[in-house]
Amino acid sequence: MDVNQVIAEYGAWFYPITFVLTFLEGETFVIFAGAAAHQGLLNLYCLIGAAWAGSFAGDQFYFFIGRKWGSKLLDRFPRYRPPVDVALGFLRKYNTWFILSFRFIYGIRNVSSFAMGMSGLPWTRFLVLNFIAAGVWACTFAGSGYILGKAFSALLGDLAESFGLIMLGIFLAVVSGVVIMHKRLQQREAAILRKKLAEDREREERDRAA
Repeated sequence: MDVNQVIAEYGAWFYPITFVLTFLEGETFVIFAGAAAHQGLLNLYCLIGAAWAGSFAGDQFYFFIGRKWGSKLLDRFPRYRPPVDVALGFLRKYNTWFILSFRFIYGIRNVSSFAMGMSGLPWTRFLVLNFIAAGVWACTFAGSGYILGKAFSALLGDLAESFGLIMLGIFLAVVSGVVIMHKRLQQREAAILRKKLAEDREREERDRAA
């Protein structure tokens, strides 16, 4: 099986697929597609555009859901309340920086835009900052895949072309390792932020009680 030929033949489908997956999350896929863009199989700018649009549209949708039905949904699914509360705490504490960076924070990424919809944050403010943040996210992950693809090709040379499926498997294993490491770093950063936020709340409560 010639993976390069398959991607070249059906490459146009990668852009709508990228949109759909990034509407949900799709980090690993964007990294893989970025590597394919380095091989000339996909257009890097179209890939970034599709990832940007999908990520932006997804979080606008979740923001709307949070604004419209957030409290009712949390009453029905209370297990989501703790991460939503954490996201709201980060929003109160860091505001603009949190809106720009929530896609990179493990553990609350998927509920953050929903939580911000509940917060009373003006939709126009979220729309502008979410558009910027989605672009940063798309460039980061597509660019990371592109750089990894370049490094992979430089390391293996002609082997990458001679054994397409095997090399693809190796590359996916490497990407998976990178993504797992990235998520662990995100998890560690989120834990530090949660601890700091809890300490700040305790300090504020002590100040009010004094």
